[in-house]
Amino acid sequence: MSKVAIAEIEVLAPNFKRRLSGVTATVVRLVPEQAQHIAIAATGPTLPAHVPQVSLGALLRMSRQGPGGRPRVWHARRNTEMLGGLALKYLLGKRLKLMFTSASQRSQTGLTRWLIRRMDAVVATSEATAQYLEVPAEVIMHGIDLDGFAPTPDRAALRRRLGLPDAILVGCYGRIRRQKGTDAFYGALAPLMQRRADVHAVVMGRAMAKDQELLTWLKRRTAEDGIADRFHFRPEVPVEKMADWYQVLDLYVAPQRWEGFGLTPIEAMACGVPVVATRVGAFEQIVTPQTGALVPPDDIEALGAAVAAALAPAGPLMDWRQAARPHVTAHFRIDREAEALIALYRRLLNAP
Repeated sequence: MSKVAIAEIEVLAPNFKRRLSGVTATVVRLVPEQAQHIAIAATGPTLPAHVPQVSLGALLRMSRQGPGGRPRVWHARRNTEMLGGLALKYLLGKRLKLMFTSASQRSQTGLTRWLIRRMDAVVATSEATAQYLEVPAEVIMHGIDLDGFAPTPDRAALRRRLGLPDAILVGCYGRIRRQKGTDAFYGALAPLMQRRADVHAVVMGRAMAKDQELLTWLKRRTAEDGIADRFHFRPEVPVEKMADWYQVLDLYVAPQRWEGFGLTPIEAMACGVPVVATRVGAFEQIVTPQTGALVPPDDIEALGAAVAAALAPAGPLMDWRQAARPHVTAHFRIDREAEALIALYRRLLNAP
């Protein structure tokens, strides 16, 4: 485990959730990159060993002042983490500058608005997100590690290793639930798969207890529609193994009905995989006509038509594939995101 001495840490990035989520993926991606340029560590109950981190207990024992007698920055991304920063600052007397990143594109609850007003700085992950905030926010869009997410030199070999067929593979990754549009993905793919025996679907993600009924329904429908052998359900994998599952795909589909930001299209395109997505979150800023297609959310017919057009013999798939990674390289590198956040950290560290 990459444990670091908290006495040397200037910036703390809490991750208070045990299960994999988009926020967790962001912390796991960003902190190692940022640690090359500033003394930052994550903290939380479950973090990969390669992420610089301090224990939750160390937060209680850390000195009131940060290195050089300056405050530390506490960079929260959830309500629980904003609450944790406030408790450390006002109940335990730790000298902290509090910062929050918002990815939500909906009206916040009264508690969230109250917490945000107590932050020293606020970041929005897109212009659309910033419009939902009642306080000024700096817009810093997410990026990804282009070394970790890249095309594979041998897709057929990787498919064999992962137990997938060497066919046309269309993927949909993330939590299995209605908000994420897993049922819409099925509704869009099933008619095409019944017409084309060469198309397979890969669904990866966790179904929480309240969503088990949806997962059961999906598996029942694949059997009823005669495509159960070509609809591959896979369990959630750690962040560091996700690139493999994009690299095997011919097309990635992001069918969300609602999304805060949405990293998966960027991750897919970095691996050279085109994307069909709904117009939610930051997808309209991520997916261009040169790299994929956009459809209205919850329009299953339009989603299915876009996927079918992409996979047609004379479709745009190969052109999209060639443009996908260069687009991400130009606009969504993780070092850009890291640099912008570090500049904000330094302003807070040097503030009175």
